[in-house]
Amino acid sequence: MPEMLYKRLGKTGLRVSVLGLGGIPLQRIGAAATGRLLDMAVEWGVNFIDSARGYSVSEEYLGAALQGRRHKFILASKSMARSRDAMRRDIEISLRNLRTDYIDLYQLHFVGVGDLARLFDDQGAVAAIEAAIAEGKVGHLGATAHSAEAFERLLEYPQIESMMFPYNIVENQGITAMRLARQRDVGFIAMKPLAGGNIEDAALAIRYILNDEHCDIALAGMAEPAEMEQNCAAATDPRPLDAADLARIEEIRGRLGQDFCRRCGYCAPCSAGINIASCLTMANYAERYQLADWASSHYAAYRVHAGDCIGCGECEKRCPYHLPIRKKLAAVKELFGQ
Repeated sequence: MPEMLYKRLGKTGLRVSVLGLGGIPLQRIGAAATGRLLDMAVEWGVNFIDSARGYSVSEEYLGAALQGRRHKFILASKSMARSRDAMRRDIEISLRNLRTDYIDLYQLHFVGVGDLARLFDDQGAVAAIEAAIAEGKVGHLGATAHSAEAFERLLEYPQIESMMFPYNIVENQGITAMRLARQRDVGFIAMKPLAGGNIEDAALAIRYILNDEHCDIALAGMAEPAEMEQNCAAATDPRPLDAADLARIEEIRGRLGQDFCRRCGYCAPCSAGINIASCLTMANYAERYQLADWASSHYAAYRVHAGDCIGCGECEKRCPYHLPIRKKLAAVKELFGQ
């Protein structure tokens, strides 16, 4: 079996496997199957696992599966809490769910530019994570974002030790911020390596990410042994991308580039207040990740839904990829019923 590669995750100093296990799909397989997946992770040398308070039972399944081998993994989770009190509560819940007395990396989840002032004030969520670090309950503070502007703004705060952001063959809107993160010794975790399931060649997708010197971890959501086997084989493949690989990459970009939401945010603001990228993302989770119940519950909690589209078309004028957004929102409405 090829040897797993490890990198230093920026100024956290954590030595992490270049392939990480993303916890979203664990919701649908149960604790026993999660345990079998961790058996494979240990065998291959995968030591980084990421979950979240928002992933329903993912933390709980991981907690059961980690018993007796917590020390073998670098454990990350995250919360959408924005206030100090709410984040303190979520950290305690994560600790109980994961059945551990410490979490190596706790992250501010899905940060937007409008969240920054609140997160970093005296009563913000950052203060709670810093307190947990002082108490030994958390090791390091990170953040996740979906907009390049939020990514770049977060790098202005020295408290941020790692960033998680979408990066894959068809999503490169964070490249400038990735380079800045490297300059500032902020670790980088590439989420959505398969672009939400749109990229079918998983091995090439993983290799593409890991051939980028600015990436520390390719975080792949995995629920099946075959996925773990395939992704680990790709992560331990030492070959650089060759001409055939590059041609295949360009083919994928050409095919998906015309009809794929990159969550760049240029379509905003919506005249009706719809978070277009979030609506399309939830539909993708429901259709491609077999997470219909979870995606439906999240979508239902949105204040404005795809069905509220007034058909003005302003979003399509701003979309740099010329996506038929109104048509896509109609499909989301049909899928979720609103």
